[in-house]
Amino acid sequence: MSVATGAPVRRQGPPGLGTLQDLSRPGRRASGFPALDVPEVAIPAEQARRAAAALPEVAERDLVSHFTRLSQLNYGVDTGVYPLGSCSMKYNPKMAEAAAAMPGFARLHPLQPDQTVQGILELLWRLERALCEITGMSRATLQPPAGACGELTGLLIMRRHHMQRGDPRKKIVVPDAAHGTNPASVRLAGYEAMHIPTDERGLVDVPALEKLVDEDVAGLMLTNPNTLGLFERQIERITEIVHGVGGLVYYDGANLNAILGRCRPGDMGFDIVHINTHKTFATPHGGGGPGAGPVGVTEPLVPYLPVPVVERDEGTGGFRLETDRPLSIGRMHGFHGNVGILVRAFAYVFLHGRDGLKEVAECAVLNANYLAELVKGAFPLAYPQARPMHEFVSTAAPLRDRTGIRAMDVAKRVIDLGFHPSTVYFPLVVEEALMIEPTETETKEALDAFAQALLQAAGEAQTEPETLHEAPVTTPVRRLDEARAARHLKLRW
Repeated sequence: MSVATGAPVRRQGPPGLGTLQDLSRPGRRASGFPALDVPEVAIPAEQARRAAAALPEVAERDLVSHFTRLSQLNYGVDTGVYPLGSCSMKYNPKMAEAAAAMPGFARLHPLQPDQTVQGILELLWRLERALCEITGMSRATLQPPAGACGELTGLLIMRRHHMQRGDPRKKIVVPDAAHGTNPASVRLAGYEAMHIPTDERGLVDVPALEKLVDEDVAGLMLTNPNTLGLFERQIERITEIVHGVGGLVYYDGANLNAILGRCRPGDMGFDIVHINTHKTFATPHGGGGPGAGPVGVTEPLVPYLPVPVVERDEGTGGFRLETDRPLSIGRMHGFHGNVGILVRAFAYVFLHGRDGLKEVAECAVLNANYLAELVKGAFPLAYPQARPMHEFVSTAAPLRDRTGIRAMDVAKRVIDLGFHPSTVYFPLVVEEALMIEPTETETKEALDAFAQALLQAAGEAQTEPETLHEAPVTTPVRRLDEARAARHLKLRW
């Protein structure tokens, strides 16, 4: 069988190389301190260390080699296909990186007077207007530093809305296939999560929703397309049901990139929308770094938005920060959010424009359907009754039943073939789930190669299953016990 090839996977480096501590030798230095130009002062005894810090002592050459070697062992969006379903691991355009690195943006300080930062205030103001146009909202806050914080922001706005009406409510409805952050955010906001089941089509069970909601329901959290990659065809009926009991409808923006320029959450009846800029507008994602999760709202909810809010003086045309909002839920993050990420999102939005963003969505949907068609013989769609949108959920259950090979085995084997695997075992409503999102940034050739790797793994499951059970074998570390690692954390060396 021909071998699929993706990004190169490096084995562990030459023998003897390990951590910087392993490379450490007394007296070696990669840098030095300049001579003092002030009088030397002794450190008070009560503040002085009793022993030297256990820092590695290495030469500059060793230091550069170590971190360069680590970077070559890594896999990222610049390396190859990164088809994590639900996570939208897009290639990050270098044009946006260059824009964010411009000195006029990179050297700003959040405490500068408004009159000295008119450029960035205008950028934020224009970005907010663009996001509102894209989502059908009236106003938005750019402050939340990530999608999960955007969820909490939206729920706190929802809570403030009901409290102002003298109608405190206790429950939020969440689909059983939702992202795990949804019920977590519900609890953080002080609500109780109620789960609505998925029907046989992979969509919200509308009759069950009608029976579940009552006047104690504050709202519904939903993404559309949903977490299974399917468009909720009865979305107007769903929002009508929730509004009928006085609730609000919250749009989880995880899958907004599937409908850009085609339809808007506001037109579907959503009241609150959060946007993951990394999923929709290709800003950096993951690694513990900064993110952005802007939240848009309809007109009745505008007074509750976090402060500060960028406003434009129609008389002078200048921009200012407004903080005097009595009904605001307050701050959700320091200053104006992660501005460097927002600059990247601005560059992406205005580079593409209206027609370009629509094409982004169309290509994302085309890529997902093309890849699903290539692999469906080995990994059939979990819900074949509907055409998927920008991502699809297949199942490895038939393969497991025939060969004993599970979704995790397939994922590990794909690593050896040079690709990052898809999401596995999520959503939980699908047995042996493979959740695949190629995004719009992958070429046909890349999709063909990834499909070949999946099909090769399925073929090997029939003829040499031990190959999959042992995978990966080309990586610095062999198969890890992810469940054990999550339950027994070791946070220090």
